[in-house]
Amino acid sequence: MIETVSLKPFKSIGIGVAYSPNLKANLFEAARLAIFFGSKLFLIHVGENSEEKINMLKVILNSFEKDNLDYEVVFKIGNPVDVILSTTDEKKIDLLILGALQREQFLKYYVGSIARKITRNAKCSVLLLIKPAVERVPCDHIVVNGLKDPKTEQTIKLAFYVATKLSTEKITIVEEIKQDQIAVKVDDDKSLRRANIIKERIKLRENSRIKEIISHIPETYTQNKTIKLQPIFGKKGYSIGHYAQISRADLLVMNAPSKMTFWDRLFPHDIEHILTELPTDVLILQ
Repeated sequence: MIETVSLKPFKSIGIGVAYSPNLKANLFEAARLAIFFGSKLFLIHVGENSEEKINMLKVILNSFEKDNLDYEVVFKIGNPVDVILSTTDEKKIDLLILGALQREQFLKYYVGSIARKITRNAKCSVLLLIKPAVERVPCDHIVVNGLKDPKTEQTIKLAFYVATKLSTEKITIVEEIKQDQIAVKVDDDKSLRRANIIKERIKLRENSRIKEIISHIPETYTQNKTIKLQPIFGKKGYSIGHYAQISRADLLVMNAPSKMTFWDRLFPHDIEHILTELPTDVLILQ
């Protein structure tokens, strides 16, 4: 497990390119990440190839020439979801960047129908950007899920890797704990004390589990960082999203959900709470 983090987890990055007002900001964000992670960048455009389009991309990315940005433009005609997913597979893309939309005039962001379908079906990690910028906005605080799950250890390790590459100083690991784990009906002072004792024991147990995971991460990725453990009792997905919002995190890192069943589509999955109302940029790791 440790060796995986030591290597480059994102050898290739892909981004869907639409010739829209956000084009320059999206390309700048993708190019910076490709340079930070030492990745090749694939620009995926759903549509016809043309010299005009290629020249426009060259002009925008010209400022990254000095950084030896390695990129390739892919033109393909077809359904946007199918094109992006098939290109992601063909080019063996490790990280796919998607833009999110602002809902009306409110400062609330959600994933549009195309991006939502791609996010649900992508076999690689996905980064959802809510406010791409031409000028880099520093990533000062990363929140990462610490729920008890087979994928969580690798997710936490990769979050530290990302934090190191982005020069992030603060990481908060949120352990979402289901309320039913307390299993005490509170109706008087005695039952309240018992419930609080159970809560504290669960918090200590969860913190111990996370500290064990952190102890396996190379010091290269943990040094000079402020690490906070934050147990939260509540609904999975919703709780961590709310915490990321109120703590003004710059990036929320989550496990990719296991393959969704018919029932997951009827009843909101934990990741669906995040996709409905993005609290900040979200990185979903496969």
